[in-house]
This record gives sequence, structure tokens and C-alpha cells, in this order.
Amino acid sequence: MDQRLPEAALLESLGRIADALDRLAPPPSPAPDLTLADAFAWQPETGELRPVTRVSRVDIDLLRGVESQKALVLENTARFAAGLPANNAMLWGARGMGKSSLVKAVHARINAEHPASLVLIEIHREDIATLPDLLALLRGPDLRGADRRCLIYCDDLSFEKEDADYKALKSVLDGGIEGRPANVLFYATSNRRHLMPRDMIENERSTAIHASEATEEKVSLSDRFGLWIGFYNCDQDTFFAMIDGYATALNLPITPEALHAAAVEWSVTRGARSGRVAWQFIQDMAGRLGVAG
Repeated sequence: MDQRLPEAALLESLGRIADALDRLAPPPSPAPDLTLADAFAWQPETGELRPVTRVSRVDIDLLRGVESQKALVLENTARFAAGLPANNAMLWGARGMGKSSLVKAVHARINAEHPASLVLIEIHREDIATLPDLLALLRGPDLRGADRRCLIYCDDLSFEKEDADYKALKSVLDGGIEGRPANVLFYATSNRRHLMPRDMIENERSTAIHASEATEEKVSLSDRFGLWIGFYNCDQDTFFAMIDGYATALNLPITPEALHAAAVEWSVTRGARSGRVAWQFIQDMAGRLGVAG
């Protein structure tokens, strides 16, 4: 009997199985192409950068009451876009005072002055643990548009108890043998200066063998941002300046006196004065006056 027939049949069966597995396997992800857009959203599930053709933002000139913060972020980002040394930045402080709006507005201004120089990549807070994967992608040899500078941005960044994701961010910002790619900068916004709740830091201090070392482990995450920029609650004059700037940009047919009176009433009902409250008020007023936003 010819012993080669069973062997040939086995090889043929194995070949069919391999072909079937190839058909079931997902196709490899295409190499990222940073020339497709000026902004992208990181998709950790697929390991891809999704182009964002239209970024939700306001013009930088409409951001009032944050002039010093605006100048710092713009200068640091402009240096980075030009290929000069720049710092990772944390924008922290009061809610609704334009932290995330400023990052997006600065990105737009830099690209308006130097087209296609800067890419904005958004990573969500819950995906921070995959930040090393994103950096590996941007460091990859198949990356198209590798000459573009990449600003990775995370909005509302903070960490809670039992949350170890901060260690991934910490190593990316300042540690690891690979380091941060030269074409990448990281910006984060947060309501907390130290990114950790106070009770988390206090708990580490009370339970650790060496309390000072445990606390330093938590606080040192913020220290890895070379630029700290604080945002504070605004007074009424600044609130009116925000309102006036928006009203002028939209050409609202209303007197300043009537506008300010309505703005005061709106802020009282909201219990706060901030850039976000000012914008929400202007949207409501524009609707009532029949003006398209």
C-alpha cells in the first residue's frame, strides 16, 4: 500500500484549515497616515487613529479672562510645532473656564499660521493605560506623515482609588528606556492640580511603611508635567467681557445694558460664572433673538 496517500491527504486538510483561518482572521490594520487630517481620535480597540474632519471648538480670540494662560499655551505649542524644545502641559482648575477649549483653539491657530504642522490626537481618560501603544504607533517605521508634530490631548484627566493607570502615564511622561518620541507632546486638562483626590494621597500616607515616599509616588505624577497652568473662577467684569465677545462675534441685536442684565439673571440661576456658562447663555440669547449661531 502506498503510505504517501494518507500523508498527502493530511497535508491537504491542513492547508484547507489554514486557508479557512486566514479568511476568519481580521485584516491587518493599515499603517497610520497623519496626512489624512489635522485631528484624530485614538481607537484602542482596533489600534487605529480615526480622522476627525471637523473639530468642535471656538476661535481663540473669543476666549476671554484667560489671557495669561492663553499666552503660555500658545507659546509652548508654537515652539513645539517649530521643532524646538517644549514641555508637556497640565491645564488645571475651575470648571468651565476654557481649559479644553484653549487646547483646541491653540491647535487651530498654529495650523492656521503654519498649515499642516501640528496634529491633535485625543485620547480618552479611560484609555490612558493604552497610551504606550499609541506612542509605539507614532514611533513606528510605517507611519505616514511622520514629519508632523503630534499633540496628544486628554480632557478631564484624574485618577481614583485603586486606579493604577496613572503609572502608565507616569512612565510615558518621563520614564522608560524608549522615552517619549521627539515628535510627541502631551497636554491634559483636569479639575485637580495633583490629579489624585486628597483622601487618596492621605490614605497612602497613613498606611505606607514610609509615608513620605508613598505620597511622593502620587504627587510626582503632576511634577512630570513641565508646565502647570491654573484656571480660576471669574469675576463679574470678566464674565461680562466673555458675554460681550460672544455677542459681538454673533452680531446679536441687543444693547449691552439689556445683555448684561439678562446675563446676570442667567448666571444666578446657574449658580456660577464661567466661560461655559457665558457660552450657554449666548446660545440661549441667540435663539431667542432668532440669530443663527
